Amino acid sequence: MKTLNLSAVSYLNTYPFVYGIKQSGYLQDYNLFLEVPSMCAERLKSGEADIALVPVGALPDFKNYHIVSDYCIGAVRQVVTVLLLSHKPLEKTRKIYLDFDSRTSARLVQVLAASYWKITPSFERLKPGQAEDDSEREAIVAIGDKTFAIRHRYPYSYDLADEWIKFTSMPFVFAVWISLKPVHKDILAPFNNALKFGIQNIEGTLDFFSAKLPKNADCRQYLSENISYPLDKAKREGLNLFLSYL
Repeated sequence: MKTLNLSAVSYLNTYPFVYGIKQSGYLQDYNLFLEVPSMCAERLKSGEADIALVPVGALPDFKNYHIVSDYCIGAVRQVVTVLLLSHKPLEKTRKIYLDFDSRTSARLVQVLAASYWKITPSFERLKPGQAEDDSEREAIVAIGDKTFAIRHRYPYSYDLADEWIKFTSMPFVFAVWISLKPVHKDILAPFNNALKFGIQNIEGTLDFFSAKLPKNADCRQYLSENISYPLDKAKREGLNLFLSYL
């Protein structure tokens, strides 16, 4: 059996998956690439990854794909790390800058602006690393661990998962594990067991990644309450609804 190449997000919300992959013992022969969400899809497209944790905003780019796991990065309440941060209330916001790291949040904020908030701001994509800098911007969509450090700079904060749930009464899915080719059950079973192991061992995850945990964050609460990992029926329905908007 050839080496299994995996691509996953390098954020706190994926640490349980990474812990399970590395520490559960279910997977033996694998390579794991860790990167920002937007790069996971590129790794899969290039053939460097067999399975990738892909932002759902990138799914329309693939003609055919297979969701290979019953686990995802999802939310059934505030997600905390996908935010629209602004110096003005929504109705007065004229321009929103979009974090380079994620296409899903960029598409989500545009759906919410047009269909829920009923506002018509302009949007501009930031370059890598710009979301963290101190530049004065009217409003910015920021994702991931950086949000713990920069959210205090803005008087207005809108949690995009929470806004979606208020809009649709459905949970939101940010990323799913997919492949471009069918994966044999002899590979999928240990892969999913590894993911399950990590999700069920949050304390072990926090100990394993203790040196990398973001400051000013309740990481235990975040992983246990803000991120919802099972890709259940309700999340699949929410995912399909979001894709219909795209």
